[in-house]
Amino acid sequence: MSDDSQQPIIVKRIKKGGGAAHGGAWKIAYADFVTAMMAFFLLMWLLGSTSQGDLKGIADFFNQPLKVALAGGSGTGDTSTTLIQGGGDDLTKSSGQVKKGEMMANKESVKVSPMQSEATLAREQIESQKLSELKQLIESKIDNNPSLKQFKNQLLLDITAEGLRIQIVDEKSRPMFDSASAELKPYTRTILREIGNTLNGVVNRISLSGHTDATPFAGGNQGIGNWELSSSRANASRRELIAGGMQEEKTLRVVGLASAVPWDKLDPYGPINRRISIIVMNKKTEDTILRDGKDADNSTDVIAKPISPGALAPTPAANPTGH
Repeated sequence: MSDDSQQPIIVKRIKKGGGAAHGGAWKIAYADFVTAMMAFFLLMWLLGSTSQGDLKGIADFFNQPLKVALAGGSGTGDTSTTLIQGGGDDLTKSSGQVKKGEMMANKESVKVSPMQSEATLAREQIESQKLSELKQLIESKIDNNPSLKQFKNQLLLDITAEGLRIQIVDEKSRPMFDSASAELKPYTRTILREIGNTLNGVVNRISLSGHTDATPFAGGNQGIGNWELSSSRANASRRELIAGGMQEEKTLRVVGLASAVPWDKLDPYGPINRRISIIVMNKKTEDTILRDGKDADNSTDVIAKPISPGALAPTPAANPTGH
């Protein structure tokens, strides 16, 4: 027997694995795919719900991150912060970042309800209508009363932002007061008393102001001038309105304005500048006066000193003509 027959026969059997398809590697790949798809849809949702200003800010940040972080910019917050804007209604602004809660609180503090606004507007319309009717009533009284009709040119009525303004002005040949005096002429008393009786037809309160022309008036050693004279004339007019039947509590303000508010600015010495102005105030003007002390002419109050009848008598150095 040969040596070859002595060697053992080795049979190699290759075992093929048939379970590879049932392993877990595919699950990892699928999880990666689902994660990527979820991230993609989240990105689409964010892009769709983000304002244009934010999108530009984000784009600027990725294009030039260092510049945006240091300098700020639209969509990235104001120049004092590197935070991305948020909390406000308008995210496109480059300044004035406000927390939404604070912003809403500020809005609530100044918000006026539509009902309040409509009520105020309706009240102002009714008040304006009543003042217009009062104006027509006074004009009718002037036309129908022979004692008043002759002074029609000296009575000026108009509706202003403060209310109904009634002005009694001087004429060169027919002054309201004695020269350099707070003594009313008889026809001026008649006019004021007729007006006073009419003013009770409305609930509105009144403001009176006295005016002189620009002619200087010297009061001698007592220091009395046009301011005191105009104040005394306004107060004398108030007394005549009350004598005519006006309720005393209707008067809210009596001021003397001297020649500070001329009617004819081109001729400050003209007789028309010497006048008494009666304003039947609307509620807004009345509230303004009560709140901060401003009168209807936006002028400073003048508290008149007590003036004796002879205190306003002209002195040799004075020129009271036309006051």
